[in-house]
Amino acid sequence: MFAAERRQLILEMVRANGAVSLRELARVVQTSEVTVRRDVRALEAEGLLDRRHGGAVLPGGFTRESGFPQKSHLATAEKTAIADLAASFVEEGEAVVVGAGTTTQELARRLARVPGLTVVTNSLLVAQALAHANRVEVVMTGGTLRGSNYALVGSGAEQSLQGLRVSRAFLSGSGLTAERGLSTSNMLSASVDRALVQAAAEVVVLADHTKLGTDTMFQTVPTDVITRLVTDDPPPHDDRAATELQALADQGVHISVAGPGAGSGPASGGAHGGDSVSPARRRDVPPLPGQRRSLPLGHDRPGGPVQGGPPGAQLRSAVSLGEQPTARVADLAPRRR
Repeated sequence: MFAAERRQLILEMVRANGAVSLRELARVVQTSEVTVRRDVRALEAEGLLDRRHGGAVLPGGFTRESGFPQKSHLATAEKTAIADLAASFVEEGEAVVVGAGTTTQELARRLARVPGLTVVTNSLLVAQALAHANRVEVVMTGGTLRGSNYALVGSGAEQSLQGLRVSRAFLSGSGLTAERGLSTSNMLSASVDRALVQAAAEVVVLADHTKLGTDTMFQTVPTDVITRLVTDDPPPHDDRAATELQALADQGVHISVAGPGAGSGPASGGAHGGDSVSPARRRDVPPLPGQRRSLPLGHDRPGGPVQGGPPGAQLRSAVSLGEQPTARVADLAPRRR
């Protein structure tokens, strides 16, 4: 196949799917990833697509959503490290909500090891990852199945979340910027994600560096509502991601950066029996002083800090000042807006 034919086919695949991994492109055009990477660079120089780590996406700031098969092949090592680190923040016996996405699916596989956990989710893939976990209760929302990401959406999903209260929500999305926060390309998914946020005292966003600085159509979580971002270390040449991380930290988001090797160990720490994440494998970027009234991670409930959580981590308290918190997450006061 000539170079012009390869590049035309690559362009058609990206236009059809929104985002395609280099591995998948190489398989379809029957050439090496090195050759495909060169083709993608040439197409980017012409303004026909944008490169991302491990793949290619539609050009421009507002990207369309790709399907699950394409997402599952993008930044897989980074998603694994992020999931390992995020799991270390979950305590035994906790109740959490986990949104739809390939990164949250990786998180769910690790949460299967946390005894006494209750997970509320609208994702069939998250539920499947937890289906055979001992001592983990899975609560599914109602709603209409959205086949592209195997998530339940619509009014049924949103209504089933009314009156729910859990300690924290773990969410992913299509893009994350300091200006708008987390966003996605689908209106129905965005609406359900906002309902998940309303049910949680804390919001933890899971986003690899390829999503930093990317803005998509529908906002799901404003920056001032995000408690923590768990991400990976951007490559040295990725100035946009590094700039966005600093801007998020400046706005009070506590950033935890998962490095290579963060996944070693049974469950990457936490109260569920794994080893604590080594400081060499994780880098925390605290928010600037005075940005938010905050308490150390885990101090919104009796028993002190979360085991396995990073020392000095900050988050906004969900407990009303002057009230004695109880051990049940259902009794947490609403989060300040």
